[in-house]
Amino acid sequence: MPSQTDAISMLKADHEKVRGLLSQLENSSERSSQKREALLHKIAAELEIHTTIEEEIFYPAYRDAVKKKEDRKLYQEALEEHHVVDLVMPEIEETDPGTEVFSAKAKVLKEVIEHHADEEEKEMFSRARKVFEKDELRELAERMEARKAELQGMKADEGSSEEDEEDEDLDEEDMEDEDEDEDEQ
Repeated sequence: MPSQTDAISMLKADHEKVRGLLSQLENSSERSSQKREALLHKIAAELEIHTTIEEEIFYPAYRDAVKKKEDRKLYQEALEEHHVVDLVMPEIEETDPGTEVFSAKAKVLKEVIEHHADEEEKEMFSRARKVFEKDELRELAERMEARKAELQGMKADEGSSEEDEEDEDLDEEDMEDEDEDEDEQ
């Protein structure tokens, strides 16, 4: 069945999802260690899938379609920004989520990712709309959706029991946070 969305809309939706998760992480308190860990895990999984479909499908198509040096430069910068996130993620994952250091690293991660997403949306995606036909963008979306489903399936196989435990932990922690908030009032 042909996709009703295009590649750019799909990538923008991913950006919005990750922005929302990053905001939740930034606004979480140091008392919510388990919640922070679960959010960071979700962010890492979303980023891994998103960057994979960009690097395997969208970016090469963009690179091959553009003619201007400035457009190819955007492609290279995007790859390097992904690389920076790949360097930062393991470091933040190893940091105790109950500390101010974690809060600082989470804020920097959010800033790096938001800068990258904004640059893609304002520059790369507008240029891509000029060089691709609508049908090409829909075909890219179909390929990206298929690859995304494959990657999500692999992630689900890896961590299904892990996620069940995290969801239970999150529910318990949310209840504890609510109890603490009521006690403070």
